[in-house]
Amino acid sequence: MAGKTCFMAGATSGINQQVARRFAMAGANLFVISRSEDKVSATVEELRTLGAQADGASVDVRDYDKVAKAAQKCVSLYGKIDMVLAGQAGNFLAPAAGMSANAFKSVIDIDLLGSFNVFRASVEHLNRPGASLIAITAPQATNPMPYQTHVCAAKAGVNMLVKALAMEWGPSGIRVNAISPGPIDDTEGMRRLAGDEKIAAKYKQALALRRWGSKDDIANAALFLCTPEGAYITGTIMEVDGGISLGDASSALPM
Repeated sequence: MAGKTCFMAGATSGINQQVARRFAMAGANLFVISRSEDKVSATVEELRTLGAQADGASVDVRDYDKVAKAAQKCVSLYGKIDMVLAGQAGNFLAPAAGMSANAFKSVIDIDLLGSFNVFRASVEHLNRPGASLIAITAPQATNPMPYQTHVCAAKAGVNMLVKALAMEWGPSGIRVNAISPGPIDDTEGMRRLAGDEKIAAKYKQALALRRWGSKDDIANAALFLCTPEGAYITGTIMEVDGGISLGDASSALPM
């Protein structure tokens, strides 16, 4: 990835921060955006210690004009954009009947509108043919889950956004894909959804692989999609989920 540039939203924590580290170690230039100015500064400093050219800006992905200004700043620093990651997300456990309309809208705006804003603000600056765009989705996009109505709706929208953009932008040599992480160890999402040991054990038993994934699993998948080895993949939802999308595998026994 030497000499290539990645514009990344939500890359200052969790899974997406590990993606940024992986890209930095592969030689990419990085521009990260996040709402927290402190997190942006800390992430940029870390990426620079890994040898990368890195910069960033404090941006709310729900504000298109600010996302567009950040993309323009990225281009002014590094030239065209080769890779884009829309990894911002909002999540919490809440029954639909107890959730405010504003809370539902907030997750839709962060996940779905935010992904559109990040991609739309980048498209005019993309190196084409060859640009690779990735959204981070979730199993809730296709597997309905109680107390996750907002996330199910938002991520289902992200999946269809990816597929539609892959069709529209493919003729220009732009690839658009999504990665759907399963339960990933040491993340805020899993602390919220399976923080209790009994819940975690039951969750793992239902997985085909019987274990949590790692942040590196997602980072490596993202790297693959942005290298020549993934050059013929577009419109795909890559499930890096230990088999959670297959359904409950708790009845399966080891061979």
